[in-house]
Amino acid sequence: MVRFSEGHKKFFSLTNIIMEKIKRISIIGLGAVGCIYASMLHDMDPESVTVIADSGRIERYKRDKYIINGKTYDFNYISPDEKCKPADLIIVSVKSYNLQQAIKDIKNHVGEDTIILSLLNGISSEEIIGDIYGMDKLLYGICIGIDSLRQNNVVTFSKSGKLVFGERINDIYSQKVQALKELFDKAGIPCKIPEDMIRFLWWKFMVNVGINQSSAVLGAHYKIFHTDSYARELMESAMWEVINISEKTEINLNENDLISWYEVLYKLSPEGRTSMLEDIENGRKTEIELFGETVCKLGEKYGVDVPVNKTLVRIIRVLENKF
Repeated sequence: MVRFSEGHKKFFSLTNIIMEKIKRISIIGLGAVGCIYASMLHDMDPESVTVIADSGRIERYKRDKYIINGKTYDFNYISPDEKCKPADLIIVSVKSYNLQQAIKDIKNHVGEDTIILSLLNGISSEEIIGDIYGMDKLLYGICIGIDSLRQNNVVTFSKSGKLVFGERINDIYSQKVQALKELFDKAGIPCKIPEDMIRFLWWKFMVNVGINQSSAVLGAHYKIFHTDSYARELMESAMWEVINISEKTEINLNENDLISWYEVLYKLSPEGRTSMLEDIENGRKTEIELFGETVCKLGEKYGVDVPVNKTLVRIIRVLENKF
């Protein structure tokens, strides 16, 4: 028979209390990433998920329902101005240029005990949200290994990837982290909690700087990076500039981090494509500010030469100007 100390009993009791609270989940942003996790949480419990959207989007979403991997979803929608009970969990998965509006739109969903999980690309969204609602509510998050495709209201994916999340340091899991892991396990969402979350954010930043920008300028699906050494060389050259900057910030990415990306890349569907390539193909604004332009600013700050990213930024800006 296993006996627990009073301290352990209190710990498990508190964790169970927190778990009981994660029943109301609000999601803002139904792009490819938002759709994947909204659908998986909806499959777990349709009543637990609410999607925040403005009235125009709600009208469109109700008319042209989302079809995700062949299944039609009629999510519960709510406008930002509508009063409601605070959410236990808010998942923010908008594009970076919509973040400021999203911060305003989630206001009625934020309560004293609300957990906010940001899934935006880049290395700064958590602090931006935390400046408004408090860093005590924030968990860091990124997605890796997703190969989703979105055409209007139709989203398909062969891999839901892995949701990597946590506090800045996770040598001991906080109550928020444990509660979310239980929720994601229940919903069948693969997840990982790294010990050093900030270093993992930088790893994903390095990956996005390489694969997103290179795929956008080359018009290349993942298949090209599987088979063409010149495409991989372009991608790696952009990533090395991030590695060089990381040495100045004491994040200290290295060649092994670059190599580990290939373990993910070669498992992605050859016909899959990055979000930045999708933006270019559909005539939308890209997130170049998060990737190449951030590298250029950091390069200037730390005295690191970044000619590849400067060139990629120029090409992508020209592509955007065609829209």
